[in-house]
Amino acid sequence: MLTNKRILLIIGGGIAAFKSLDLIRRLRDQGASVTPVMTKAAEEFVTPLSTSALAAQKVYRDLFDLTDEAEMGHIELSRAADLVVVAPATADLMAKMAHGHANDLASTLLMATDKRVLIAPAMNVRMWEHPATQRNLAMLRGDGVLIAGPDEGNMACGEYGPGRMSEVLDIIAAIDAALGDGPMKGRHVIVTSGPTHEPIDPVRYIANRSSGAQGTALAAALRDLGARVSFVTGPASVPPPAGVDVIRVETAAQMAEAVAAAHPADAAIFAAAVADWRVENASGSKMKKDGSGTAPALEFAENPDILAGVAQMGEGRPKLVVGFAAETDDVVANATAKRARKSCDWIVANDVSPETGIMGGHENRIVLITDDGAEEWPRLPKDEVARWLASRIATALGAG
Repeated sequence: MLTNKRILLIIGGGIAAFKSLDLIRRLRDQGASVTPVMTKAAEEFVTPLSTSALAAQKVYRDLFDLTDEAEMGHIELSRAADLVVVAPATADLMAKMAHGHANDLASTLLMATDKRVLIAPAMNVRMWEHPATQRNLAMLRGDGVLIAGPDEGNMACGEYGPGRMSEVLDIIAAIDAALGDGPMKGRHVIVTSGPTHEPIDPVRYIANRSSGAQGTALAAALRDLGARVSFVTGPASVPPPAGVDVIRVETAAQMAEAVAAAHPADAAIFAAAVADWRVENASGSKMKKDGSGTAPALEFAENPDILAGVAQMGEGRPKLVVGFAAETDDVVANATAKRARKSCDWIVANDVSPETGIMGGHENRIVLITDDGAEEWPRLPKDEVARWLASRIATALGAG
């Protein structure tokens, strides 16, 4: 899919810049051309000579190089590509993008481009988690910037956590998705996935056994059809797919807020296993045994009904709203009643009794409940279920 595609690659100044060299090589192996732009800080980590050699292209570095401006001005450079990729996207570059700064070649190109922009953030975990970075991230999402990663893991600074730049193959998958011309191109789909964690105290929480595998596979399948996917995920045990906009949450209330912020959308798919209840009297300190033999009394309150809220929202409602129903008995009857109660278009129901091995497993057997009744599907790998379901969603949106 990348044959003859033109990538403008902006390399930011971080230790992850070394991955940009492998990214250039692999993009060219897939038939793409890469025009590299380096910030001054990037030159501290990789050399313009090695970058130019791998790209077989001139490296652009200086906004005020009159020769370059005569050959290819920054306006033309910013628009000659099919996609602008920033890898690594440092905290500084993200801040410049969010607030419209244009004081060097890289930031000026990002302001001047009329093409889609994909960033691969990379920074220290504390910098990534800093409120300023998260505010900037939210602004960039709102501006339509695509985001790949970051990953979680060990860092060069010795710390561990989110902030590692995504692996090169994952970034290429995101680039592939951004340039895709599938039937869902131009459509925006919200997908929720994974469990929610409802705190009891700072150490303990209420959760469920959802792995997030089916929601993750569905987000990837919709991405592969060309959709822009906002992937709102609880603390799942499977990593989110590349090439989608990942919004991580923990509680049901946070998930509801993230879904609301992601609108408008053409479709909303609620695959998350959201806790029905939260602990209303959660403790701010760790609860301890007092020797009395009596457990502390927990008071519960209902969590927001995210599915019903979107299905019944009136103006701005997605054309297609799909809920999931994990049942242990009377699957079709309970799921059919849920569809009517929530006012959603479809319900994807499955039997998650322990003996099925479906919850947390690699396969699924669903019943799709629509206006036409209950349609039983064979037991299939979750990736295959996702592809079938994504195809049906595309057809329902008139994109299939």
